Amino acid sequence: HYANAGGARFCGECGASLTRDVTCSSCGHANPAGQTFCNGCGGRLDESARSAARDRRAYTPKHLAEKILTSRTALEGERKQVTVLFADVKGSMDLAEQLDPEAWHKVMDRFFAILAEGVHRFEGTVNQYTGDGIMALFGAPVAHEDHARRACYAALHLADELRRYATELRLRQALSFSVRMGLNSGEVVVGKIGDDLRMDYTALGHTVGLAARMEQLAEPGKVFLTDYTARLVAGFFTLRDLGESAVKGVAAPLRVYELEGVGALRTRLDVARARGFSRFVGRTEEMASLEAALGRAVAGTGQVIGVVAEAGVGKSRLCHEFTEHARAQGIAVYDAHCVAHGKMIPFLPILELLRGYFGITDQDGDEAARRKVAGTLLLLDRELTDGLPLLLDFLGVPDAERPVPRMDPEARQRQLFELIRRLVHARSRREPAVLLIDDLHWIDGASEGFVETIIEALSGTRTLFLVNFRPEYHAGWTQKSYYQQLPLLPLGPEAIAELLAALLGTDPSLAGLVERVRERTRGNPFFIEEVVQSLLEAGTLEGTKGSYRLARPVAEVAIPATVQAVLAARIDRLPEREKQILQTAAVIGKEFSEPILQAVVDLPPSELAAALRALVAAEFLYEAALFPQAEYTFRHPLTQEVADRSQLAERRARVHAAVARAIAAQYPERLDERAALPATRPRRCGTGARCASSPTHCPNRGRP
Repeated sequence: HYANAGGARFCGECGASLTRDVTCSSCGHANPAGQTFCNGCGGRLDESARSAARDRRAYTPKHLAEKILTSRTALEGERKQVTVLFADVKGSMDLAEQLDPEAWHKVMDRFFAILAEGVHRFEGTVNQYTGDGIMALFGAPVAHEDHARRACYAALHLADELRRYATELRLRQALSFSVRMGLNSGEVVVGKIGDDLRMDYTALGHTVGLAARMEQLAEPGKVFLTDYTARLVAGFFTLRDLGESAVKGVAAPLRVYELEGVGALRTRLDVARARGFSRFVGRTEEMASLEAALGRAVAGTGQVIGVVAEAGVGKSRLCHEFTEHARAQGIAVYDAHCVAHGKMIPFLPILELLRGYFGITDQDGDEAARRKVAGTLLLLDRELTDGLPLLLDFLGVPDAERPVPRMDPEARQRQLFELIRRLVHARSRREPAVLLIDDLHWIDGASEGFVETIIEALSGTRTLFLVNFRPEYHAGWTQKSYYQQLPLLPLGPEAIAELLAALLGTDPSLAGLVERVRERTRGNPFFIEEVVQSLLEAGTLEGTKGSYRLARPVAEVAIPATVQAVLAARIDRLPEREKQILQTAAVIGKEFSEPILQAVVDLPPSELAAALRALVAAEFLYEAALFPQAEYTFRHPLTQEVADRSQLAERRARVHAAVARAIAAQYPERLDERAALPATRPRRCGTGARCASSPTHCPNRGRP
C-alpha cells in the first residue's frame, strides 16, 4: 500500500516487484502483468499463467514474508494445527463469457487483491490460486493458537469487502458476481516453502478436502464450516446449525454450520464466563499484592502492575477478579483487550479504552458519540476542549463543523500524546481509577506509544494501570520506579486438588483420572479446564459439573487441540536456533543433560549454552542441576510433547538414534540406567507397530 513513483519496478517500502511478468507458455516471452496477448508471438496468455504470475511476496506483508523465509528451514517438514479457507467465484466461466477477456482479467485481478489483503490482515497465507479463487492457511507455516478464529474473522471481513465489490460490478457492468467460502480445521504437514512463499503440504485425514467440500456446498455469498472448526470458535462467532449433510469422501454424514457474524464473546475469559467460571483458587497472595498497589494509587502514588505468566496460567482471570473487587469498592474501572490478530490493526486497544471511558457504545451514532466526548471533557476541565476536534477525529467520529487543522503526522501524534497526558491528570483529580489492558503481548506498535505516554503521566495521579502479558513481551517502561512485576506461577498441589474437586467431584471412579489430569497439566488452570471439557464432550464423563463419574477407561483421555495450538504458537515464535534445540531436546525426553544434547546438535558449545539460556529465560526449560554437569527439565510436560510431535517421524527417528549413540559413548558402564532416557513413552518402529516401553530390544523385529 505504499505510493510508488510512476515507472517504479520495485516497491520503495517493501522491495516487492511491481512488474510480475507473465511468461508465455508458447514462446517463453516475458510479458507485463495484465496483458491478454503475448508480445512475442501474439498468442493468448492463458489464465493459469497469469494466475501463476501473482507473486505471493508482492501481496504478503513484509514482516510475515520475512518470518516465513528466514524460518523456512525449521518450518519445512513440521506438523501444524491449521484452519483451511477456500474461496471461489460462483459460476466464473459463465461470467467470463459475458465480458471481454481483458475486462474479465481486471475484474479477477481486483478480486484476488481483495482476497490477499483480507487473508494477510489476519496473518494467514495464500497458498494456492485456483484460477477463480484461492486456498489459504491459518496456522501454517507460522503457527497461531487461534487459527480457527483468525480464519473466521478473515471470512467475515472478506464477505463484507466482496459484497461491496459485487455491488460495484452490478451497477457498473451489470455483472452478477458472487463468492462462496468454506472452512475446516485439522492437521497438515508443511512441505517445501518456495521463494515466492508457495508451500507444499500433506493433509492429514480430510483437513483440506473438507474445506473444499464446504466451499462447494456453500450458497453464493455464504461461508460454511465443519463441526471441527465450529467447536474451536463456538461463542466467539454466531453460527447457524444447518444439520448433517452427506459429504463426498466421508463415510458418515457431517454436521455443517453457516458463519453468520461475530458472537458476543471476545476472549477466552469470556468463554469461561459463559461456560461458568471454575472456582478461583490459589491466588490469595497475588490478590493481596494488587490490593496493596491499589491502596497506594488511591493515596496519590500512581502505580503500574504487570502480571506475567505463560498462556493459560490465569492472568486474565486474576485481573478480572481484582477489577470486580475494585468495582465493588466504588473504584472506576476502564478496560481494553488486545487480540491475537490485533498487531495488524492500529490503535485497537487504545480506541477501546477511550470509548469505554467516554461511555460510547456500539449502539451510539456519530452525533451521540460526539456529545458524550464533549460533555465529559467539559466536566473534567474546560481547557481540554481545545483538543476536541483532534480527539473526535482519532475516535472516528469527526465533527464537520470543527475540522482538525492540517498538520504532519508527527505533529498530530505529539498533540494526541499531550492530550492523553492532560486527560489522565484531569480524570485523576475527579476520581481514582483502575485502567486494565489485557494480553499486552498482542498489542500493535502504534498503540505501544500511547501506553508509554499513559505510564509516563501516572506519577502523582490516583491511577492504577494494570496490564498482563506473556514472558516474551518486553518494554522499556518496565524500568520505571513505580512499576511492579507480579509473576504468576502454576497452581500448587492443594489448589489443583481444590479446582479438580470443584470441576469433577469426588466419585470413586475418578481416582485415576484426577492424578492423570494433575500430571498432564502441571497446575495450568486453562489446561485443566480444557482437558475436563474435552472428556465431557467425548462422553468420557457422565453427570453434572461437580458430580461427574467416569464412563470409559482413563486411557481414552485426549489433549485438546486448543492446548496444542497455544504451545505450538509459542514454540514457533522462537528464533530458528532455539526452536531446533527445543525440538531436539524434546526427543531426548522431559529431562536431559547438556553433554548429551551437545553430542547430538551441530553447534559450538558457546552457541548451545546461549540457546539454552534463552530457552530458560523464555520459561520453556529450567535448570535442574548445574554440577557435576548441567541438566535441564521441560517446565511443562505438554511443551515437550508438542515440540516432539511437531517433527516428522523421520527426523525424530534420526535424532533418537543419535541420542542412543551419544548415551552409549558417554555412559558405557551405565547403559541399563541411562537407556530409559530416550524411551520415556511408547513409540512406533519401522513396522508401524507400537514398541514396548523397555528400550532393550524391539519386540517386533528383535533389534536392539
